[in-house]
Amino acid sequence: MEIIKYPSEESVTNAIDADESFLAIISFDGKKAVMCQIEEAMEHHILLMKVGYKSTDIDKFFRIVFDKSGADWTFVCPSDYKNIPYKDKRIKTFYKDGIYTISNFLESIGYIVGINIPKRYSRHFNIMNED
Repeated sequence: MEIIKYPSEESVTNAIDADESFLAIISFDGKKAVMCQIEEAMEHHILLMKVGYKSTDIDKFFRIVFDKSGADWTFVCPSDYKNIPYKDKRIKTFYKDGIYTISNFLESIGYIVGINIPKRYSRHFNIMNED
């Protein structure tokens, strides 16, 4: 996995040492990730633009906010995720892929922490549990 540390390797390393909070975007295929201190971008779509993507590319990435105590996952499954037509199957696949890919990213930067999905995304779990 290629990890881009924005705005620089040094600033991110210093922020890790200070246990600051970060934003990260991780491509769905797990090949690329971008991370920065929250203050550098404030929102995931802004981080995308700062590293050369269009803000509309947001639906190509898993999005998290994290620190050494854990990671909060912005759990929003795109309607065209992997071209799966059935919403329940699409959301289940997105969940499984996200847990795997996000965990790999976190581990690769030395963070062995839990992944939390904030309550505001619970409607997706209701759909997953309707089987």
